Amino acid sequence: MLLIIDGKKLRKKKTTRSRMLCGCIVVALVGLVGAYIAGSCREIDTTAYVASLVGAVLAIAHIILLYGIYTSTQQTEEIQQTDDNVSTIQCSGKEVLDKARSLVLLLATLAAAITYTAGLKPPGGLWQDNTKGNMAGDPILLTTNASRYKAFFYCNSVAFVASLVAIVLVQMEILVKHHVLEAAMILDLFGLIGAYAAGSCRDANNSIYVMALAGLVLVYVVIHVIFFTLDHEDKHHGDQANQLLEKRRKRLLLFAILAATITYQAGLTPPGGFLLQDDKLGHQAGDPVLLYNFPRRYKAFFYCNSVSFMLSISLILLLVNPNLYRPAIRSNALSVCTAVGLFCLMVAYAAGSTQHLKTSIYIFVLVGAVLFVAAGLLLVFALREQNNSDNSAVAAPSISHEQEEEEEERNKEEERKKHARRKYLMLLGILVASVAYQAGLEPPGGAWQSSGNGYEAGDPVMHDIRRPRYLVFFYSNSFSFVASIVVIMMLLPHWLPNEKKEEWEKWSLRVMNWTILLDLVTLLVAYAAGSSRGWKTSVYVGTLILAVLGYFAIHMTLSIWSDRCHRHRLRRERLEGSQENRRV
Repeated sequence: MLLIIDGKKLRKKKTTRSRMLCGCIVVALVGLVGAYIAGSCREIDTTAYVASLVGAVLAIAHIILLYGIYTSTQQTEEIQQTDDNVSTIQCSGKEVLDKARSLVLLLATLAAAITYTAGLKPPGGLWQDNTKGNMAGDPILLTTNASRYKAFFYCNSVAFVASLVAIVLVQMEILVKHHVLEAAMILDLFGLIGAYAAGSCRDANNSIYVMALAGLVLVYVVIHVIFFTLDHEDKHHGDQANQLLEKRRKRLLLFAILAATITYQAGLTPPGGFLLQDDKLGHQAGDPVLLYNFPRRYKAFFYCNSVSFMLSISLILLLVNPNLYRPAIRSNALSVCTAVGLFCLMVAYAAGSTQHLKTSIYIFVLVGAVLFVAAGLLLVFALREQNNSDNSAVAAPSISHEQEEEEEERNKEEERKKHARRKYLMLLGILVASVAYQAGLEPPGGAWQSSGNGYEAGDPVMHDIRRPRYLVFFYSNSFSFVASIVVIMMLLPHWLPNEKKEEWEKWSLRVMNWTILLDLVTLLVAYAAGSSRGWKTSVYVGTLILAVLGYFAIHMTLSIWSDRCHRHRLRRERLEGSQENRRV
């Protein structure tokens, strides 16, 4: 983490501290590889194969580097004719390198986290005891479907190793310059696709359908770009337009990477868990419980989650290359894909978080309620601002050239603040949505592993034991998830009217701020209801929240009071100084 946070300083000057820091990071990552190999493998030959993957990935990176150096030297020999734009090219080249580093680090870090977890907790679960020749702690899928488990395991291991190698080598500028790390991350993404297709289902046809989804997304984007740019002239876009496009790219990329992480985990460990042993009805151990109890609900969850995952992976692949993502963003093709991914995420949540059709319908009613409240707040802010502007309307005085420059600088600063707030809201919305999505699919208390005594396998235990508490958790968590999705969807396209666009943007940001605030409050309620089993403990959690808020309020009050006292003292000193000057 220190390598990621302090990366720019480490690249500027190679000190003893930076070398020690890099050494510590390398040791930590090597230890992570060792822990992964020891925890995910049960045989010596499998351990050797996984360890050899590190050398294989490094060899591939070396080959790509040599090819990149060879092609770049040929290009430089052809281009060495004019030296007018050298400094401009160098500046833009540094910006491109920084973008590539940030992309590789973000994707590699999250991919390493999910593949490490998936390797230690494989799909299908683990045997709980020594029965029928099976050893407790071994993967169930390795016994019931060895070829599918091996496909998952090696694809997941390739993605894990490629991510760690990219994290270590990202500081080498020559690798970033020749797009070696982007190639490693593409290998990482294909490894994730293979592992998801092998581990999320037990049927070969379903695996083929899942992998075909990525191709369908790419075909749609190409058709969308071609169709919506037929009447557009090929004109040069200014710097401001390109900057706005890059900001949209960052938001789309952030969503795609985090959506891929949560859907990957949810697909490999579906809601309701797995059968831990063969039952009397002929159901096989390692299969999802929900598949047999509620097959239609499971299929709705599986396909919607898979569509969202493949959309996210396809978006990441498209957002790597500027020649692909620029026309796709300008034609709103990627915004459409992201909106479809968000909708599929909501359907997967509604299908997987509950086993009752009525409750699933309530979740979509929540979506409508949040949209209605957001539209109402937007209308209230618009009317209030309109009244204020009518009351304070005065004739605008003539503006000098200096005042125009100041106004332009003020507008630029305001635009920077708006972009920072949008990015902050997008990050908060995505993080809360990911937390709420996982909590809804794997509720506190777990799920029943078998049917009996009036309980259905796959149903949440808390739903039957502590129903009021579960309902508080479920609806608070669902509201938090839905509100986050609505905020993300509001941040994606340019949906505001062009007339008075700046005012509409200001009002919409206020609405999203209030929505995120409600989002976080309901998340706290869900935490208080789901993290404890007694109402007294929940009250203590609520009291802690109020105490923390009170601490911040006291700190802010003291800070404001201290600032006012300091200003008053300075004002008094200036007044005394001016009086002394007059006497003199």
